[in-house]
Amino acid sequence: MAKIGDIDVGDFPLLLAPMEDVSDPPFRALCKENGADVVYTEFISSEGLIRDAAKSTMKLDIYEKERPVGIQIFGAVMDSMLRSVEIVEASGPDIIDINFGCPVKKVVSKGAGAGILKDIDLMVKLTEAMVKHTKLPVTVKTRLGWDHDSIKIVEVAERLQDVGCAAISIHGRTRAQMYKGDADWKPIAAVKNNPRMHIPVFGNGDVNSPERAVEMRDSYGLDGAMIGRASIGYPWFFNEVKHFMKTGEHKKPPTLEDRIEAARRHLQMSIDWKGEKLGVFETRRHYTNYFRGIPHFKEYRMKLVTSDHSEDVFAALDVIEKEFSGHEFV
Repeated sequence: MAKIGDIDVGDFPLLLAPMEDVSDPPFRALCKENGADVVYTEFISSEGLIRDAAKSTMKLDIYEKERPVGIQIFGAVMDSMLRSVEIVEASGPDIIDINFGCPVKKVVSKGAGAGILKDIDLMVKLTEAMVKHTKLPVTVKTRLGWDHDSIKIVEVAERLQDVGCAAISIHGRTRAQMYKGDADWKPIAAVKNNPRMHIPVFGNGDVNSPERAVEMRDSYGLDGAMIGRASIGYPWFFNEVKHFMKTGEHKKPPTLEDRIEAARRHLQMSIDWKGEKLGVFETRRHYTNYFRGIPHFKEYRMKLVTSDHSEDVFAALDVIEKEFSGHEFV
């Protein structure tokens, strides 16, 4: 049984990764309903929070039905990070997560996200100060290192644990790799197999099938899997992994009706939460996966991803339901 602080998260929990413009409350709700054990918010800028920037503070919205939920923040300035911890704590999450892994240039150029992998001492100092500044469990998400020549993740994880980090999620790529190439889980297993480690070690990167999740558990011995891209437009992935782990068989994929219903709910919840314009725009990235596997779908997909008004998207979903009724997914 893995525990984050005092929170039982089950045997080999599946965690929804924090993803910019993806892991918002509507999508987290769908993933939670479909088997995600722990969900994380989109990453939030500590500088944005302390300036009370609307986009940052909006990301603090969390709901009872999604617990346990972690709010993830990034930054590299001690004072800003500590002040943002107080703001985050007031939102009542179960976990505060620090992003030491985002490879995006605008984050890295400020020394935040994966940028901090160039300054491990600061990474450890920030973590220690934040742990002391809150009663909530503080967890870390990071990468193997800045580049292939600077991988010291076993030592880094141990140092983070020693200053009070309650769990660590490790993406099996370096910052230099961005999202290219294959994730390497061997260094993550080396962290887990370090006899000094006693906090949960979660793996992230390329968990794109139930078989891969089982491999992460059984061959690499990790404590859980953090799921990112495989869940976009496919919240059923979590339950499919759990079903496979229990039975060794693949769960029947969602029907066309299931997919249409999820897409409709997702869009409506997004509009309710962030308004018509953003709600329509930010749901677009999910449609490809919602309807992956339907032949000759291009014109319908174009309609979904180019319509600016929700009534047009809902109308397109009605047409898809009619046109492809009875389509079997394998």
